[in-house]
Order: sequence, then structure tokens, then C-alpha cells
Amino acid sequence: MYNVPHAQFGVGTFLLSLGMAFNSLQVANRFLNYVQIDTQSNPYSTSFPSTEKQKNLSKILVKELLQMGVKDAAMDEFGYIMATIPATHQKKVPVVCFCAHVDTAPDCSGTFVKPILHENYDGEPIILPDDPNQIITVAAYPYLKNFIGKSVITASGKTLLGADDKAGVAIIMEMASYLMNNTSIEHGTIKILFTPDEEVGRGTEHLDIKKLGADFGYTLDGGELASFEMETFSADSLTLHIQGVIAHPGAAKGILQNAIKIASAIIAALPKNEWSPEHTEGREGFIHPNQITGGAETAKIEFLVRDFDTAQLNVHAQRLFAIAQKVIASDPDFSNATVTMEIKEQYRNMREVIDQYPIIVEKALAAYKMVGLTPIIHPIRGGTDGSRMSFMGLPTPNIFTGMQAIHSKHEWVGVADMEKAVEVLVTLVGII
Repeated sequence: MYNVPHAQFGVGTFLLSLGMAFNSLQVANRFLNYVQIDTQSNPYSTSFPSTEKQKNLSKILVKELLQMGVKDAAMDEFGYIMATIPATHQKKVPVVCFCAHVDTAPDCSGTFVKPILHENYDGEPIILPDDPNQIITVAAYPYLKNFIGKSVITASGKTLLGADDKAGVAIIMEMASYLMNNTSIEHGTIKILFTPDEEVGRGTEHLDIKKLGADFGYTLDGGELASFEMETFSADSLTLHIQGVIAHPGAAKGILQNAIKIASAIIAALPKNEWSPEHTEGREGFIHPNQITGGAETAKIEFLVRDFDTAQLNVHAQRLFAIAQKVIASDPDFSNATVTMEIKEQYRNMREVIDQYPIIVEKALAAYKMVGLTPIIHPIRGGTDGSRMSFMGLPTPNIFTGMQAIHSKHEWVGVADMEKAVEVLVTLVGII
């Protein structure tokens, strides 16, 4: 369905018209600057964006876009950046948007990131200087072998790097700079979008799709070279609310039914070797307990529920609820306790939307092939801003950036991957 012959888009003519070599890109320098700005989001914040410091990078991006000549670049009150690269021809073509998120994950410190450029990587273990116990090896990360003799960027051992998703930000910014400096490249109107709070699941909460004015988009939030993603998990959050029976500990015999112990028993009753992130892969779904709060009287367990088949989310939920009810029903110490279940929708598999617009995928894969890449198509065991934007009316699959070992102190990225992503984008806008 998505195997598009190169000739369909006039590949030879187009590449000759570019008249360029991508060996002088500044994407690595941009990236090295951006990752030093702390933009970590906060899942417990009630503000939007969840941390004001995300706007520190956004202000810099707006300034750089304006300096490039992108006249309408601006950040709104919520921290969204929108900008327009004007068309260089009069043909009627769709308006395409490229999107990345400025925030970094709360899983690992993003404060005082010190990026290190390892030029001409020799294949030996990379010992991160600020914590020599943090060692990046080819054995642990086989993809690293592809960068022997090339440049890779890591953090220093105390923090994440921030390639997720500042690699995407740098790639889009470099594309914008290239196109603004090479106006002979013919393309339609291009929209740029940078979002906050993607890592805490709120990246599109205040996004005005109509104001953006694009027909479809691509997020730059993917991993290894040539990967292309048009399918994500469908996701719900699920909370089990446990109501125990409270009594004074000194007079609790036969009365107290401890909600903490009930919650512990429910967790203990879950399958040990299946149905969890640590025991699933590929297209397998899971439930994932990620927080327990409460006391002896009441407690709650929060779960992430994930599957590529949206209908299976309810199956997982009912299975979990049945386990919880069985725990209570089978233990006389819990006989007067109750458990209820609350489900909230998070996002849905974007393929449900993208399959209705195959040309979006065809164009992207054609661009990959035009720059010498064989596309690697696989589902994302997670979600992106594109998941939500697709259901908001902007079909948005995902393009690679090169980011590896994300959300960890071992996070790294190959410069060549970022440069190739810029080449893909410049090629893509010329065939839309």
C-alpha cells in the first residue's frame, strides 16, 4: 500500500534542483545549545505549561526563527510556538506541519545538562565523566556500532541528555534555516509547531488546530535512522479506589480492614510474568501500576492501560477489576471493604486516522527512499503529540530523529542521524 515508486515524484529532477550538499548543517550545534536549557515538565503541576521554565527555550526558538526571516513566529500564553515558512511556488498543495516538543521527561534530572560531543567515536565504552559508573557500551546499545568513526552526543552522567525531543526541535529549526536560506527550493506553505508538556501527556491540551492552519503533519519524535511510525498504543489511565474500614489500632481487632494491605494484596495478585511492561513487547498490551497513595482507611492504585487494539483496553480493565474483586471476596479480613474503578481516556492509536489518508505516508516514505533510506515501519509502544493531533483533525505520523536510550542518563544521539532527518524534511516538502 505504501510502496511508492520513486519516479512518481520526479526524483532525479527534484534532487538536481536542490543543488545542495548536507555536509554543512548546523543541527548538532543547535542541539548542543538547546539541551543545556532545563525544560523538564512536571506531571503533578496543575498549571499549563506544567513548568514555566519550558518557555525559556521557546523564547530562544522564536528569536531564532525571526532572525531567519520567519516573520510570524510567536509563542502564545500556553507556550505553543507557531510559525510559517511561506510557499515558494503558486501551486495548490496541502499545508504541512512539522512538530516537536520542547519539554524533557521527569523520569531523570534535566537540570544542568552538560552535553559532550564525541567526535570520531572509536567503538570503546563511553565512560561519562561526572559519574564513572555510567558507561555506554556497544554491548548494551548495539545501534551505537553504526557510529564508529562518526560523532555521537551524550550527557555527562548526572542527567538525561534531552534528545527526546530536542533532537526533533533542532532538526526542524535546521530545516527552517536551510529553506529560508535556499528560496530556490520549491515547496508549499510549511507550518512549524513546538509544544510543551508532551512528556506528561498534556502536549495538545490547549492547542488550537484551526489557528495552526495545516492539512496534515509529522512529528519529529522517533528513534533510529529510517524509522517511520504511524501507529501508537491506545491508552487509558485506570484508578482502583479502595475503601477499607478504619478503627483505632488499640481497639481494632475484628474491625480494621486496612486499605494499604488490600492494595498490596491486589498488586501481589497480578500475573508475575505477563501483562506488564517488563514482560511484553511488539504488539502486546499491558497494565502498569505506577502509583499507590492513601492510608489505612482509603487507598488508590493508579494504572496505565495500553494496547494497539482500542477495544482491548476495556478487556484489560475488566480483567484487572475482576482480580481486585476476587482479592477482596476471598479474604475474610477484607469482607467489609469495597473497590471501585475509574477509567479516563488518554489517547488513541493514530493509525485509526492515518489509514484514511494514505498519501501522507506515501509522501514520507518516498522522501526516505529519495535520500537513500529503506523505511523501517513499526508501531510505537507509547504515544506522541501526533496521536492526539490525529484525532483533533490533523493526521500526524512520526519521523525519526536518532534519539536513543531516552529518559535515562545513558541517552545519546548520532549526529549523522539528525543530519539525515533534515535531508528527509527538505526533500519531503519538495514533493508535497
